Amino acid sequence: MDNMPSNQNQDPKNPGNGGGSGNKQTLLMILVCVLVGLMFLGLMNNVLGNSSTREIGYSDFLEMVEEDQVEEVVLQSNILTITPKSEREGIQVIEYQTVLVGDEESLKELLDDHGIKYSKEPPDTTSTLVYSLVSLVLPIALLVGGMVWLMRSMNKGGGMMGGVGKSKAKTYVQKETGVLFKDVAGQDEAKESLQEVVDFLHNPGKYTQIGAKLPKGALLVGPPGTGKTLLAKAVAGEAHVPFFSLSGSEFVEMFVGVGASRVRDLFEEAKKNAPCIIFIDEIDAIGKTRDSHYGGNDEREQTLNQLLAEMDGFDTSKGLLILAATNRPEVLDPALLRPGRFDRRIIVERPDLKGRVEILKVHAKNVLLDESVDLEAIALATSGAVGSDLANMINEAAILAVKNGRKAVSQKDLLEAVEVVLVGKEKKDRILSQEERRIVSYHEVGHALISALQKDSEPVQKITIVPRTMGALGYVMQVPEEEKYLNTKSELDAMIVECLGGRAAEEIVFGNVTTGASNDIEKATKIVRAMITQYGMSEKFGLMGLATQENQYLDGRVVLNCGDATATEIDHEVMRVLKEAYETAKRMLAANRDTMDKIAAHLIEKETITGKEFMEIFHQAQAESRELQLPVNDEIEYV
Repeated sequence: MDNMPSNQNQDPKNPGNGGGSGNKQTLLMILVCVLVGLMFLGLMNNVLGNSSTREIGYSDFLEMVEEDQVEEVVLQSNILTITPKSEREGIQVIEYQTVLVGDEESLKELLDDHGIKYSKEPPDTTSTLVYSLVSLVLPIALLVGGMVWLMRSMNKGGGMMGGVGKSKAKTYVQKETGVLFKDVAGQDEAKESLQEVVDFLHNPGKYTQIGAKLPKGALLVGPPGTGKTLLAKAVAGEAHVPFFSLSGSEFVEMFVGVGASRVRDLFEEAKKNAPCIIFIDEIDAIGKTRDSHYGGNDEREQTLNQLLAEMDGFDTSKGLLILAATNRPEVLDPALLRPGRFDRRIIVERPDLKGRVEILKVHAKNVLLDESVDLEAIALATSGAVGSDLANMINEAAILAVKNGRKAVSQKDLLEAVEVVLVGKEKKDRILSQEERRIVSYHEVGHALISALQKDSEPVQKITIVPRTMGALGYVMQVPEEEKYLNTKSELDAMIVECLGGRAAEEIVFGNVTTGASNDIEKATKIVRAMITQYGMSEKFGLMGLATQENQYLDGRVVLNCGDATATEIDHEVMRVLKEAYETAKRMLAANRDTMDKIAAHLIEKETITGKEFMEIFHQAQAESRELQLPVNDEIEYV
């Protein structure tokens, strides 16, 4: 879908993480830093003591006395504090401390003999107590007082500490979203469902007159990149109402209760601004099924419980609508999906051929195109692409046009952009040896030749042996003649043989095989396994369903639902089908070896040939074979 730019301004009625919360957080950080500093200083003083006092041995003290270096001695709690004589004024004198050894009378006589001042002071317990209070007790008391003050501020403000429990929703108004239904292409059915909601927000009277109620919620479901968020913004833009947008992950924090507090705050703000729309993206972050069997997440489950309670508690007559988007509807809690909460499920599927053409037109309206551009051909070559892929292709084509010094985008730029998105950029620094070039050429020609020899295969658009950044050393680009939604068993069989054509060509020509067919083998195995376990196209298992698909809108992973013995039989059947398809591919290529050699030689020389050039060489080689009456396998049906 079209990613229109939009400005995001926070609603003054919804402070979110605004000034008040920021001030409280700043004060909290300053308070903690001061307290930690005080406690650290107290600890250091306790460990190191007074830095202006040094400890010495008693023998050193007696030596100083004999050398007449002592001016005054103070006795306190059996500790002697020694003040040495200073030879210059203005110099800070460092005092010494030592433990008294012997009796006090002997010490007093020694000091009197040398004319040294002597005094005795009682133990100072008060200063020690005060110091302990200041260095340890006071920081703890200040910390407790600060926490009490913050909790009181929380209760007055209706949020958690420092605004943690406040909603982080970004608020848009119609003129700021900048997205209308005309900016969303390729999703006519989804727009039609949402148009009814918009009409209800504009004209509630004609619906309530016969007893109809506004749906409480609509769940947008589909693969990534199909435009779910864009559709939600378009609804807000068409309805001219405030639009609260946030992600499901923004509810969940480390502290239990924060997410529930944010849900409450979000709905309170939404009710103040009704009629309005709340949009929760990636709702599966908080809406997963509550299952205590394997343990749960208390914070997420409390957030979900609060969301369910809020959805039951508001009145739809005020025009409050909840939109949510997810790629994983199968993991959502059933209580969230029941009627009365999310009343509508709107499927946002991958666009068909017409939809892709419309999407390309939307994204290309601000791009300069020359007369050679055929968007229908690009749409036909991008089967399965979503709106974000098509937007990326248009942008890549514009960049390529500028790079090549053109003032407008041409069809060549668009086709190259399709390849860049699908298989990456050309890797010009990867230079293949002559032997590897021959192997890659015959491998790719094997695929293309099998495609040309079978009537149920898609026509070849391009063959290249230029390495790409996504790992491909070469590839064959095929474009269907028309949009298809179903595949027959004959077409799937042709796909399998075609996938194995590259490996068959390597074995026939070089008598050896390489690692280059790994992706082909993976693709062929996936097709065969699906035919057996999902499509009921196996003679051995018939119409028995042996697998189910998980994560339909993400990776589409398939899980077997059969016993171990049956799974072993499935593996044997897959191996049998692949082996037969490989033998078929070798027979077809061996029967057309001369044609394969001519196409491969041309590909090695040019590195890239178009589908038109390929078919010209193919037909010419086939005509020469018939003139020379070369043996041809009668079982093969040619196009």
